[in-house]
Amino acid sequence: MKQIGFLTLLIAAMLVFAIAFPVAAAGPKTAAVPAVAAVPAPAVAPVPPPHPRVEHALEALRSARDHMSHAEGEFHGHRDAAIHHIDEAIKEAEICMREP
Repeated sequence: MKQIGFLTLLIAAMLVFAIAFPVAAAGPKTAAVPAVAAVPAPAVAPVPPPHPRVEHALEALRSARDHMSHAEGEFHGHRDAAIHHIDEAIKEAEICMREP
């Protein structure tokens, strides 16, 4: 029964990765803008728009990390590797949140 729960958690985390990263990697496409007179930049940087799907993915990743860290057993080192990969995914998703 524990193996089924672990596999379900692992599959859910992989789905989050599959949804979050292709969207983040694609990024916004910008067209070439012809050169015009320089306009001074505003003094305060604009607030980036909210990214609700990335926020949801971050919540899921943090939940998955918590579940993995409290899982019983080491799974021959795979649990620690999964936690490391989830940590890396959290870092990447946090970078996505800072992007406009």
